[in-house]
Amino acid sequence: MKRSKDRIMKKNRIWILLIAGLILEGTACVQYFTSHAAIKKEAVARAQSELRRAELEIENHTIEMETAAKALSLIAEHYVDQPDSIYSATRLAVSAIRSETSVAVAYIPDYFPEKGRYFEICSSKMKRVTGAGLEVRGDGLQVTGDSIYTRQIGSAEHDYTEMEWFRMGLERDSCWWSEPYLDDSGSKTYVVSCSHPVKNGKGEVVAVVCVDLSLDYLESLSEYLQIYPNSYYTIRSHQGVEIVPVPDTTAGKRYYIFDEEIDATGWHMEIIIPDEVLFAELRKTGLLITLLMVIGLLVLAFMLTHAANTTKELILSTEKNRRMEGELQIAKTIQTAMLPKVFPPFMDRLDLNVYGLVDPAKEVGGDLYDFYVRHDKLFFCVGDVSGKGVPASLVMAMTRSLFRSITAHEEEASVIMRKMNRALVDQNAENMFLTLFLGVMDCKTGEIEYCNAGHNAPISIQQSAVSIQQSAVSIQPLPVIPNLPLGIDADFAYRAQRTQLAIDDLLFLYTDGLTEAENGTHEQFGEERMMSGLADERISGLVCPRGVVEKMKEKVEAFREGAEQSDDLTMLCIRYQRPALLMRNDIQQIPTLSEWIESLSLPEEIVMPINLALEEAVSNVMLYAYPGKSGQLFVECNKAVSDQPSAIRLIFTITDSGIAFDPTQQKEADITLSAEEREIGGLGIHLVKQIMDEVRYERTEDKNILTLVKTLNR
Repeated sequence: MKRSKDRIMKKNRIWILLIAGLILEGTACVQYFTSHAAIKKEAVARAQSELRRAELEIENHTIEMETAAKALSLIAEHYVDQPDSIYSATRLAVSAIRSETSVAVAYIPDYFPEKGRYFEICSSKMKRVTGAGLEVRGDGLQVTGDSIYTRQIGSAEHDYTEMEWFRMGLERDSCWWSEPYLDDSGSKTYVVSCSHPVKNGKGEVVAVVCVDLSLDYLESLSEYLQIYPNSYYTIRSHQGVEIVPVPDTTAGKRYYIFDEEIDATGWHMEIIIPDEVLFAELRKTGLLITLLMVIGLLVLAFMLTHAANTTKELILSTEKNRRMEGELQIAKTIQTAMLPKVFPPFMDRLDLNVYGLVDPAKEVGGDLYDFYVRHDKLFFCVGDVSGKGVPASLVMAMTRSLFRSITAHEEEASVIMRKMNRALVDQNAENMFLTLFLGVMDCKTGEIEYCNAGHNAPISIQQSAVSIQQSAVSIQPLPVIPNLPLGIDADFAYRAQRTQLAIDDLLFLYTDGLTEAENGTHEQFGEERMMSGLADERISGLVCPRGVVEKMKEKVEAFREGAEQSDDLTMLCIRYQRPALLMRNDIQQIPTLSEWIESLSLPEEIVMPINLALEEAVSNVMLYAYPGKSGQLFVECNKAVSDQPSAIRLIFTITDSGIAFDPTQQKEADITLSAEEREIGGLGIHLVKQIMDEVRYERTEDKNILTLVKTLNR
């Protein structure tokens, strides 16, 4: 009986071991294939994400190239009968492109007989050319600044009429991308070219614009596409020509290939990952699991089951987090790159002062602002996309691109808004919409044509002078027509309005993240607090848009009292200003001079020296031009291009109607003497001359005119 029981127990133990082994083996197999599928899925997601990222980078670059080609063709058409004007046009076009490249305008043979049969003007951007200004080298090369050179390269040896980009440019009505080739005359490297026709007044094609894209730039995309140590990537043209060739693969090995098409050019990108690289770690883990199974089936069965579940959850969680981080990083990069970041934005203008701020509630947001100047017109906008996060940020990026591309050719606010609306409706698969305020300001007159698409009405801050001693500030919303937000109705007829900014007036634009900001009790900041805040003397008295925006942000943050930000906060402030100041002959007026200098938005490092020099000069006028009587003086600032292209000149003039007095002829103080030995006076004009690069005086029409000049590097 005992032997029979032992036999049964032994059989049972064997069966238990066999069943446990089968369960453990099955569990190990399930774990292996689940991990295999998860790793492959993660590789697919990562490859697609990086391909999209690289595609976006290339498309941004090709769009920039196409835009430059179109712009240069328009300029060439304008100067179609002025061949010498094309030199500066090509230099201007190549300077507008971020990367090293070449642009050219090639005319049909014998179009300008005096220039010879072949006439092709080419400008190239180099890494570095020593020297400054414009010089003509012995080989006829024109060098601009320290990075661009221009020359005529057409000749019988360089017969561009036989090149693909020229032939196709004559036939096509829009931009066309060539196959890769060696450009031995322009870029001196392998390139692909974007060409665009140039027509005369009769609509005949007389020339072709060519913009080169270096293949060295495409090869630099390896930081995006080489996602594993031994993976490869390749880029092929629409005709299958390898732009970035792939290394030779080994026969018999298995590879995973992921591809993406670049819409702008029709090129194809591929990432190639060897199977042994992708699953190397998984195979090592499989061998370890097999060894542990032999050591202890029962113990390992429990441990491996638990480990399999934990590993699977970890892989899925890691995959999800990486995908989310990748999407957020891409969206954040797009947003950061698209928003204006340099303030003050217009170093060559004194009539405009603009400052903007976006404070997203999450990593990325749906608010946007943008502005730029074209042909003495300031184009600006502020918008708010419905929703938050990555989808909203992508709509924001698309809206900003539409704003830039459409305003490059249109100046009417209603036309710009209609075109943006149609484009957004056509691409609005997620049924998202956005509110937008768009304006076009004539910088010469201060007149603004604007169109509002369901956005918050901007606030007009009018500084109307009552007297020299005081001023009245009017703060009120701008009247707006309640047009529909963008992205809803493709046929909606948007209507525009007009307003006039006087000198020193400000326009304050914002999104509802300002008025709907909440504190800990969910109370909103509201329009009443916003208007009250703008009316605060500490804000309304500011003449600098940056100060207005930053002070309003401080008020909102103080109201929230540490509560979590519920919505994106965006503000944009525009000041139309005259760079001049009228002062009374009163030393108490000196503080207004400091405020005026701050309003000019000069580089921070020169504000204090300029302020010190002007205070000394103005004090001199007050003391000597009007002895014992009242009077006025006029301070004005202008900018001019220096003899050196990389510098500008700040020109300050102080004009008064007092008695003739030339401070430059006063005896300068001998600073080598002690204070007791030195005569009184003279230090002020000495200080002014030390700070400024040029000081001169003239007496014209019974007026004293003192001119101070300071040269700045851009």
